[in-house]
Amino acid sequence: MRIGSEDDDVFDRSKRIEWLDLDSIASSRVLMVGAGALGNEVAKDLALSGFRKITIVDMDHVVSSNLNRCMFFDQADADKKRKKAEVVAEGIKGLARGASPKAVVGKVQDLPMRVFKDSAVVIGCLDNVDARIHVNSHSYSSGRIYIDGGMDGMVGKVMVSKPPTGACLQCGMNRSHAKIAGLRFSCTGKGVVFHEPKVAAEITTTSIVSAVMVREALKAVSGREELMLNNAFYYDGRRNVSEELEVPLDPACPVHMVKAKGYR
Repeated sequence: MRIGSEDDDVFDRSKRIEWLDLDSIASSRVLMVGAGALGNEVAKDLALSGFRKITIVDMDHVVSSNLNRCMFFDQADADKKRKKAEVVAEGIKGLARGASPKAVVGKVQDLPMRVFKDSAVVIGCLDNVDARIHVNSHSYSSGRIYIDGGMDGMVGKVMVSKPPTGACLQCGMNRSHAKIAGLRFSCTGKGVVFHEPKVAAEITTTSIVSAVMVREALKAVSGREELMLNNAFYYDGRRNVSEELEVPLDPACPVHMVKAKGYR
């Protein structure tokens, strides 16, 4: 063995973390929903961490306002209105030799349940309550760990939902979230559209939140669930503080009510 040969191994430093299961990481499929700012950072971290099977779901196209927070997008992508999922998939291939990402252009609500069941872990990089509720319920009913991230300016949160006994994302939702969901699901007539307002965003908070999300995914596929968050990580970049917040399981949560009644 020659001096310095360890530097020829891409994953040499990762292998020095004893509990990381790089074989499981490489073989496990991750379902990532959302390919915007958070999705770009999560995809980058997944690819560099050794994940090779990544399904990216997003229905939207690149716009110029994405460019100061998205490493895989450039102005040409925005000018051509290229689909975010396809651009991120290309970026993953450029970062990681042997990666086989799959881009799905469309609504997550149109995905068959088998896509959730075929994934080892589900990661939500979403910006609306409707999609979050859908991904949360489908992940939980499929028995898959769901890792959800979100930001508002320099404040961010990561929620980890671990079925069959852990609290889910909807357990921690408040009345404001329910009101938004009610507006989206209301039957007030065709052609009614509800738009959630844009929120402030910047790259440093996005980077921190995405790093925590991928770190939890690494724990999950390495069989170290005991090291994972229970249940939410809160970060405030204005005050430079972070803390873990407990989210109690809510028996009245629709997801758990359905599970308790044995519905499918």
